[in-house]
Amino acid sequence: MNVSEKISLREKLGYALGDGAANIAWRGVSTFLFIFYTDVFGLNPAAVGLLMLIARSGDGISDIFMGVIGDRTKSRYGKFRPWILWTAIPLGAILSMLFTAPDLSYTGKIVYAYTTYIIFTLVYTANNIPYGALMAVMTGDDKERTTLGSYRMVGAFGGGMLVQGALLFLVAYFGNIDPSISVKELEPARYEVLVSTTQDVENVNIETENGLALFTWADASLPDSLNLATKGKSFSMTAHQEYRFVLTGEEDLHAESIVIIDQKRGYSNAIYVLSFFLTLSLIITFYTTRERVKPLEAQQNNLWKDLKDLFRNRPWVILLLIGLLFQVYNSIKQGIVVIYFTHYLHHQLLAASYMVALMVASIAGAMATAFLAKRLGKRNLFIYAFIFSGLVNALLAFCGPENTVSIFIIGIVSEFGAAIFPTLFFAMLGDAADFSEFKNGRRATGLIYSAGSFSTKFGGGVAGAIIGMVLASFHYDGQDSVAIEGAVPGIVMLMSWIPTTIALIAAGVMTLYPLNQTKMDEITTELNNRRNQVEAAGN
Repeated sequence: MNVSEKISLREKLGYALGDGAANIAWRGVSTFLFIFYTDVFGLNPAAVGLLMLIARSGDGISDIFMGVIGDRTKSRYGKFRPWILWTAIPLGAILSMLFTAPDLSYTGKIVYAYTTYIIFTLVYTANNIPYGALMAVMTGDDKERTTLGSYRMVGAFGGGMLVQGALLFLVAYFGNIDPSISVKELEPARYEVLVSTTQDVENVNIETENGLALFTWADASLPDSLNLATKGKSFSMTAHQEYRFVLTGEEDLHAESIVIIDQKRGYSNAIYVLSFFLTLSLIITFYTTRERVKPLEAQQNNLWKDLKDLFRNRPWVILLLIGLLFQVYNSIKQGIVVIYFTHYLHHQLLAASYMVALMVASIAGAMATAFLAKRLGKRNLFIYAFIFSGLVNALLAFCGPENTVSIFIIGIVSEFGAAIFPTLFFAMLGDAADFSEFKNGRRATGLIYSAGSFSTKFGGGVAGAIIGMVLASFHYDGQDSVAIEGAVPGIVMLMSWIPTTIALIAAGVMTLYPLNQTKMDEITTELNNRRNQVEAAGN
């Protein structure tokens, strides 16, 4: 079998579906779990940040073990493909449990959150480490691998678009409650709205269908500084208690114009639906892909030797740091966006449109990566993308809640650059595996990808901790509207200056990466010659 043969479109699309599935889980968790834990499940933001840091740190250790297991797996389907099939159903099931909010004490909620989140990270690792390593053994051509990486990222961003674009609308659909609503017109475009319900609801979001009306509490005892006019409110409802608001800025309002969403029920049912599509996509990936690149028959399993080679692999060490930094950058932006739109722009459903727009920009960035990498080289493109995306993102610091168009434009342009990071990263891990085989005569693809994956997962944990610490320092409480207003400056910082600083640091680190395209061409040619000689000798 020719390890450098061109990969068919069917196989590329099948492989891409795997990362689409993974990103239903990954982006679903990185984008929505923080706000679910704080605003729906009722956990303290600092506790959530600590949970994510601890779980992701432990997840890094499991990544290494999974890489070792993958390299030593022997089956009729190969080393890595079987794991995609074996974990398809468990990953969908644990994702569903992650967004289920049982009625427990606060301590019980913490225990449930730690248990389900840690199990999720373990199952995700057992699925995603072999999936990532599969790219490196589908072809021995580094340029073909870059193209395959582009398809993978299109799949990833497609899955991200599905979960980020559809989830909030599914939450609205499944979380629709049947409250009592009365609307009284006080004067043109000014109304008094009274709402109540027959059941306790821990967290609801109220806004109008058009999202135009500004809400203030009809409570004269609240000072103006704590009762800002916003395009919606988040609060908890007690059964049979009346809640009064004054709405302005929208005409011809009636009870049917008011939307009240039970976040708890909505999130759970929405995730159950998406988990089904996740499982189905992974099964398709298993059946449409093939493994072609094998370790040399003479290579003996030696974990100590593999680890020693790994830490002497300078390209991999640099990529380890880069993976950590770009994941912190992306995860902070993803983790804060729903909170930003809910509590700064006061239009939660608009976050779905924003994230879909960013996914479209991401797909464009991923598809452009192979072309740009051929022109600029992977190393240089990585540096330019960090600087470009980070500086553009900083402009969000100057946008007010009314600057919706500017926020969309800045986010889209910045995301085009950010989409290049993971596309290049996973392709370059394959280059690092080739470098190790070129230099040491040994190949441990699973270990290299697992250690690289550790950096991205740990980066997500660091991002969660940063979000938690910043929000906690501003006394954020997702179920207290007064505390939410006081935390707005911290929310804006997390959306702008903080990730920008991370991106610029990453650009500096990337200048140390040693493999340019000339060196990769030399390595690819030499490895193909070695494999052809071994194959000829075997015949």
